[in-house]
Amino acid sequence: MAKLPSIMQQLASLVALPSVSSALPDYDHSNLDVINQLAQWCETLGFQVHIQCVDEARKKYNMLATLGRGPGGLVLAGHTDTVPCNPERWSSDPFKLTEKNKRLYGLGTCDMKGFFPLALAAAEKFKAQDLKAPLFILATADEETSMSGARALATLGLPKARAAIIGEPTGLKPINMHKGILMEGIKITGQAGHSSDPSLGNNAMDAMHTVIGDLMSFREELKQQHHHTGFSVPTPTLNLGCIHGGDNPNRICGHCELHFDLRTIPGMSSQHLRNQIRHRLDAIAKQTHTQIEFYRLFDGVEAFASQENSELVSLAEKLSGYGAEAVAFATEAPFLAQANIDTVVMGAGSIDQAHQPDEFMAHDQINPMVSYIEQFIKHYCL
Repeated sequence: MAKLPSIMQQLASLVALPSVSSALPDYDHSNLDVINQLAQWCETLGFQVHIQCVDEARKKYNMLATLGRGPGGLVLAGHTDTVPCNPERWSSDPFKLTEKNKRLYGLGTCDMKGFFPLALAAAEKFKAQDLKAPLFILATADEETSMSGARALATLGLPKARAAIIGEPTGLKPINMHKGILMEGIKITGQAGHSSDPSLGNNAMDAMHTVIGDLMSFREELKQQHHHTGFSVPTPTLNLGCIHGGDNPNRICGHCELHFDLRTIPGMSSQHLRNQIRHRLDAIAKQTHTQIEFYRLFDGVEAFASQENSELVSLAEKLSGYGAEAVAFATEAPFLAQANIDTVVMGAGSIDQAHQPDEFMAHDQINPMVSYIEQFIKHYCL
């Protein structure tokens, strides 16, 4: 069987292939080059590869590679996209892997292109005929923006595997819970008019003042009703992020718009929360005689919790020497967990290095993670 390039060579190749996902078209890239490169390496190891088009216009793709046959098995999953970057703020070219001070610098080194060479290095130790259950490598699109790749997994024919590892950068610690996130918008339409006579219009900003007060009351209600000591911030949070309205001091404000986010803890339903907010806004619209539009900025991600008494989490704790932890950032884990796959988030690198200039993966994270993945494969596939 042909051998793969080294971990360093693979990572250098992936970093050199831009795959930024952004809501702004000027920054957005296709991830197809990364998908094709991963597919080639997987095929070299004997995997059967299926590539799924997620968004034809934006050229976004998922890949599912399968080694071996049968029920169960293990999924090694990661996203192929990165956030945008500011090259002028980097000490080196973000699209060229740079080794310095026992660190590997480059956009996506830890978040999270770096996971794929480690997964492949572990997979390279196994042959299809030796596997009692299949090994899957899953690569997705647009995790950093819409999570459209993860949302498309159901139509990809997601395997009925026993376990899945999401290789986000966690400093080699197993993560068994994370918060969910909703990003929502509220648009109020009143009636503009001359400010000298309030009766000539209906001030949308006044109505938004009422909405903001109600959202702040709702935030306190959520804090009283939901609590989880596993998180450093143990309650849901609701952040009023940005507001725009009106156009001049001497005009009654005719339009006002608010964007906010709401971060949930396990056990909370995003749809139920939206229904509650919608009901409250309907009452305010009636009270203020305004039109209030409530809409999603993106579809959101549910909170995640591993299966109770998870075999995978116990194994991850044993291998790493760390107890499982909860984090505030969201991942694609809920989409696999919803398919009844025992799921944990665990990978090399630190989230502290992600989404900022001079992103890096430390050398001393690489070999341990490869070793852990090998042990996961032996447990679930041999």
